[in-house]
Parts: sequence; C-alpha cells; structure tokens
Amino acid sequence: MRQILIVGGGYAGFYTAWGLQKRLRPGEAQVTVVDPRPYMTYQPFLPEVAAGSVEARHAVVSLRRHLGRTRLIAGTVTEIRDADRTVTVRPVRGEAYELRYDILVVTAGAVTRTFPIPGLAQQAIGLKHVEEAVAIRDRLMTAFDQAASLPPGPERRKLLGVTFVGGGFSGVEGFGELLSLATAMLKSYPELAVDDLSFHLVEARGRILPEVSDGPGAWVVRHLERRGAHVHLTTQLLSAEDGHVVLSDGTEYDSALIVWAAGNASNPVVHNHTDLPVDERGLLLVRPDLRVGTDSEPVADVWAAGDDASVPDLASPVPGARTVPNAQHAVRQGRRLAKNLVADLRGRRVRNYRHSSLGVVATLGLGRGVFQYKGIVIKGFPAWLMHRGYHVLAVPSWERKIRVLAVWLTAAVTGRDLVSLASVQHPRDAFVTGGEAQGPGSGRAKEGSPV
Repeated sequence: MRQILIVGGGYAGFYTAWGLQKRLRPGEAQVTVVDPRPYMTYQPFLPEVAAGSVEARHAVVSLRRHLGRTRLIAGTVTEIRDADRTVTVRPVRGEAYELRYDILVVTAGAVTRTFPIPGLAQQAIGLKHVEEAVAIRDRLMTAFDQAASLPPGPERRKLLGVTFVGGGFSGVEGFGELLSLATAMLKSYPELAVDDLSFHLVEARGRILPEVSDGPGAWVVRHLERRGAHVHLTTQLLSAEDGHVVLSDGTEYDSALIVWAAGNASNPVVHNHTDLPVDERGLLLVRPDLRVGTDSEPVADVWAAGDDASVPDLASPVPGARTVPNAQHAVRQGRRLAKNLVADLRGRRVRNYRHSSLGVVATLGLGRGVFQYKGIVIKGFPAWLMHRGYHVLAVPSWERKIRVLAVWLTAAVTGRDLVSLASVQHPRDAFVTGGEAQGPGSGRAKEGSPV
C-alpha cells in the first residue's frame, strides 16, 4: 500500500486529506498528516474571535473528528529529503525521527513575517492562530477594567492604546473588529470616554487592502478615521520598546496592545530545509497541476498547495502571474490536489488548477464591511452580511456552520458577551498565591514556588 504523507494540516492540507479520505478505496493508500496542532484553523474567523463574535473553538476544525481514516502525527516536519523519500519529524513529545513516504504533499503553510524592530518581539502579538486572537480579546477587555480604576492621563491612554501593524486583510479586519468592540464596551464603562481610546493602523505602503481597487481602499481609510482611528500610510514601525511606539512619520505614543499583521513568510522547512526546488521568495515551484517542479523538470510524486507554493494563476490575464496566498485559493487547491492525486494513482489524467476570484469581502466591525467583485462595490451593512454569509458557507462541516450560526443568532438577540477570561492563560496563579493580592512589582507567581 502506497504511503501518502501530507506536511501540514492547514487549509490546503486538511482539504487534501479530507478529499483523499472520501475518494480512496480501502487498501489503495495510507494517508498521514503531520501537524503540531490537532485542528485546522479557519483564519477568516480570527478577527471575529478577537472581537468575541465567534467562539474560539468554533473557528477551528478537529482533525481527528473529520479525518477518522487518516493517520495523524502531532509534530513538525523539520527537514524534507526527497532524494531519500524521507522527512524528519519532531514530535510534540519525544525524540525526532525519520518518516518515509511514496507520495509527498507539502502544505506546510506560511509563518508570520517579522523584522528586527526594537521591542517588537517583547511587546507584539500576531493574528495567525486562534490562541493569539483569544489573547488579543482578553488583553483589551482586561485593559478596560484596569483603565476604569485610573484617573484620566497617560497611563489610562496607554492601557487603551491599540496598534495594528499591517494593512492587509488580516490587519484591517482585526483592527476594525477590535475598534468596534472597544466602542461598544464604552457603554458598560461610564468612567471611560471615547477620547481615552487610541487606535492606530500602520501600513508601509501608500494604501491598505491591496486586493481591492484604490477607491474602496480609500473609502475604508476614511471610514476608520470617522470612527476615531488613526491610519498611518507609507509609515513603518521603528520601535516598540516598553510599549512606546515610534513611527517613521514622526508620530510617538504609548500602546499596551500591539498586533503584528504585516504579512507572511515562507515556512522554514520549505525555505531552508528541503532539496525540493524553490523560487526567489523561498516558495516551492509548482506546476499548474499542483505537482512540484517545472514543465520541463517535474519532481515525481511530490505535490504542493497553499501559502508555501508558487502556483501559476491561469485565470489571471497577467503573464506569469501566481495565485495570491489566501484562503480562497488554499481551499480550492486542496480539493483539486486530492482529485489529481487519486487520478494519478489510477493512471488517469490530472487537471490544472484554475480558479477565478469570487470577489473580496472584508468585515470592518459589527454591521460594517466592504465587498468588491470587479467593478461592483458594496459597502456597509449589506457587505457585512455578505461576509458572514460567505464564511458560514465556507467553514468546513455542517457541525461548524451550525455552531457559528447559533452564536451569531444568539448575539443578535442578547448582544455582545463582554467577559474576559485572561486568567485562564495562567490557571495556577490563584492556587499558588493562595488568594493573596500581588503588588504591581511582584509579577506573577512562579510555577512551583512555595505559598
């Protein structure tokens, strides 16, 4: 029986394994997925997780529940040696080991791209995983509780300072959702005023949302500024030490919450630890049929899709165009890859991946959004409804669709759930301290310290 190894259980990896599981005959092949997380994260829901509009568990899809006939390994592939048909797996627990394969599918996904900016590693948090989205929400809510007990001034404004770096979809949607959450929370905090909020969106380019045209992008900037936000275009983050933000346009201010959403980088295993062909960006060279390699030099029995694959965009009128790294492509590439793998196993013809964009839609906060399909632009509440409708259809499995819809319908009647559970990040504190109040300079109780 042939061994199919899938590196990564994100969008493309999950949909590839899901499709194979449905199509393979018993005994035809054994499918193995290696991923350190036991779930696939539906990333378009992360901004709404950060705003509390989607429950964190509903934004992820259990691999074991939906890939019941697939072997799952909790670990990370750290090296690919196609010459030997082996990969090195570093499990979550235990020593690294080698795993052999007959067919390899690389869907490792991208990682957050960072830069050596002073204070960034110590102060910032990403928005790529559900744990980060939950932490962002809890930090903002905890900051409101703390700020309400302080007099107006720099410390209160720092606590209520939020900075998003990156004007792509992830950054703009997260920023808009958190701004909507903060504005709504003011109704429950009479001690605070809208002037206490300090929301900044920083983008190095001269515009935000590069996937939409200039007009809608400029409208989004004006819309956010009317809601009290500060949008810094053609601006870079120079420093974030101790929460003091310094921007290249000369702006300086304090911000307790800094979210880094400034793009993706190639996964290290693809960029640095493989003998497979990569391009100048460190992405795998992929043919239109999703095989790794070029038309003249294909790599036998190796396939790739998703954010770490450079896939020709056959639907683009631009010669040499590559598909953009987004969920729309990753999901559909995973489905096509599963069909091509089965066809190839059975000696049938494989098909090229081709997908014309369905348009782009972004949430800008509760009841606010923007949609564009070619020359058609829809703004405001209708676009927000389209955003929710599209994503509830796109999230895998009816079980997840029903859960998300139930939360949305409940919130429509009862309103937002404004409860912070930041303490769950340190669950032993109450036990270790015995309920004793900790002074400002004492910090968190150390694990294992005597009470």
